Amino acid sequence: MEGNRENVQIIEKRPGMKKKEKTDKKRSLEDEQEDQLIDFNKKPVNKDEDDEDLSDSEDSIYSGLEDSGSDSEEDEEEGSDDDGGDVDDNAEDQSLEAEVKKIEEEEEESEEKEVKREDEYQHDSSDEEDIRNTVGNIPMEWYKDFPHIGYDLDGKKIYKPIRNKDELDEFLDKMENPDYWRTVHDKMTASDIVLSDEQVDLVNRLQRGQFGDVNFNEYEPTVEFFSKDVMIHPVTNRPAHKRSFIPSLTEKEKVSKLVHAIKMGWIKPRRVEDDSKGRYYDLWASEDSSISAKHKMHLPAPKIPLPGHEESYNPPPEYLFTEEEQSLWDQQDPIDRKLTFIPKKFDSLRQVPAFSRFIHERFERCLDLYLCPRQRKMRVNVNAEDLIPKLPKPKDLQPFPTTQSLVYRGHSGLVRSISVSPSGQWLASGSDDGSVRLWEVCTSRCMKTIQVGGSVKSIAWNPNSSVCLLAVAVNSEVLILSPALADRQVVSSSERLLAAPQEEGPSEESDTAVWSEAEGEELNQGIRLKIQHPKPVHQVTWHAKGNYLASVMPDHSSHLQVFVHQVSRRRSQNPFRKSKGLVQCVSFHPIRPYFFVATQRSVRIYNLVKQEMTKKLQANSKWISSIAIHSGGDHVICGSYDCRLSWFDLDLSTKPYKMLRHHKKAVRSVAYHKGYPLFASASDDGSVIVCHGTVYNDLLQNPLIVPVKVLRGHAITHNLGVLDVTFHPTQPWVFSSGADATIRLFT
Repeated sequence: MEGNRENVQIIEKRPGMKKKEKTDKKRSLEDEQEDQLIDFNKKPVNKDEDDEDLSDSEDSIYSGLEDSGSDSEEDEEEGSDDDGGDVDDNAEDQSLEAEVKKIEEEEEESEEKEVKREDEYQHDSSDEEDIRNTVGNIPMEWYKDFPHIGYDLDGKKIYKPIRNKDELDEFLDKMENPDYWRTVHDKMTASDIVLSDEQVDLVNRLQRGQFGDVNFNEYEPTVEFFSKDVMIHPVTNRPAHKRSFIPSLTEKEKVSKLVHAIKMGWIKPRRVEDDSKGRYYDLWASEDSSISAKHKMHLPAPKIPLPGHEESYNPPPEYLFTEEEQSLWDQQDPIDRKLTFIPKKFDSLRQVPAFSRFIHERFERCLDLYLCPRQRKMRVNVNAEDLIPKLPKPKDLQPFPTTQSLVYRGHSGLVRSISVSPSGQWLASGSDDGSVRLWEVCTSRCMKTIQVGGSVKSIAWNPNSSVCLLAVAVNSEVLILSPALADRQVVSSSERLLAAPQEEGPSEESDTAVWSEAEGEELNQGIRLKIQHPKPVHQVTWHAKGNYLASVMPDHSSHLQVFVHQVSRRRSQNPFRKSKGLVQCVSFHPIRPYFFVATQRSVRIYNLVKQEMTKKLQANSKWISSIAIHSGGDHVICGSYDCRLSWFDLDLSTKPYKMLRHHKKAVRSVAYHKGYPLFASASDDGSVIVCHGTVYNDLLQNPLIVPVKVLRGHAITHNLGVLDVTFHPTQPWVFSSGADATIRLFT
């Protein structure tokens, strides 16, 4: 029995020994496999084994790792000999799976910790290679002939942009992109990167020579880690650790387990999206909603109003029609009715019949929706007073004439023209009654009356204060009068000017003006010279120096419309060879040698020295009636028979700077004041409008034009109102003559 027991014990021990030997042998084999896995540079000895590795996993081609799952055939045979081997292998696989799961859990925990912990390389601005492009630190010019610029982490090509920006795109981007100044081109990825505010601050600090970190204190006190005394022995002489010279065994074990897990399929690589499937995307996803909202002009249809009490089957009594209301409803047109039906009352809902106009109502609703144009119109809520320019108050623009002070009565016909002497003491007026009257301005006393034997169309006082002469246009003659109202010295100088001998020369009477001296009664009245014209004269005007005189004879068929006379030599000349239109009035420039000729539609400016036209002003009116030139010479006003007054700035344009339409009837005359910033216009509506017109020395500043006063007093006679207007030379007074045979002074 004891021997049997010993045999039994031996029999029981033998399988255990065999199992122990097996496990020892397997462990030694696994160590060898791990050594093979860690040695990445080791080449496979046998070609067949290499082919088996390639068939197991594609990753091994790139990693150089041998298949850890294909152990030696001896283990498989030994494992198949004994039943216990299979159990051990399964247990080992389970333990491997548990370890892999444990590793994955540790990685997830470490990732969570990394997410929670701020990434220290997130804002790194070093010159290391970009993780988006894995080509390394190489010149990017190597890729200039390829369609791609590098490779990403998955080994896919990073393609270049389809279209490079040219200079025009760069310019448009510079003009329209607000972030252009902070955009940097990345050569590694061929993309534009917009720098953040922190990066811009960092660049600015580095350009200024400051430290990159804002919180860095360059004046921080130094810490004396070592003493200033030189020591004999070093601070530390500890030898380097042994593990700093050999590869880490723990890392080796982790890598082997990860490789085995990848080959077994427990750890799968990154999922690659399949581009072969059809992808649907929003075409307008990149559009800005604010931009699309501006162009969206469609409005939804208005909803039908909710039914009221009158549409109820049991309406309140006040909604039911009386007999009068119903008869009135029957008489009205369907468009004028407030309700399209008559409210009725029923005892119960069962008694309510079908609505007879249901289809009509639906049809009208559809018609309204179809025909009604719905468009969003941007309504501008602007106060009407804000659109009116802020003009100064009239009180701030004084002085200007406001009240009627004197009325000069004595003429029996239309007073067509008036003129004030340069001293401002005398006033001359010409009328259709055939007389010229000389008035004293302050007293309205008529000093002299001269009969000229015809209606006076125009009268002009010589602007030279050293002489006292008056030009009067009567029929086809221009009379030069010497009123003898000034002192003896002025009268004698006037006589000397008129007594100059006439130049003799060949002239045809039909084409030129004929000078002659007055005799007898005319000489006693003050008429000194007479200039006979071939046609009736409508206007006379003097040059600023008082020696030249211009006369106008409007006629379409002839070029003899303007004559310029020289009084000192008694010489006349026609400056124009061809007719440029029906001449209405002329005027001399107050300073420069320019001559203004106003036709029906335009004003031509001629240079008398160069004898050429320098400018042509388009008045934008149908018929010019009168013209006046500012004392500075750079501004002109034109009155017209179509109730308009045009202000021209000669330095600005040939078209009117301002068009004033204050008069209701034809504008007969316009005038500038020589000293004050005032101008006036007279019209057939019986009014004289005085305006403030400041002209600035600064050429960039526009003139200030403000209407300040409407002067009334003349009576409209035969549809004619105020015929002429002129200013006092020194005072802010204005004279006006009208069809009511009166002259009025407004001060």
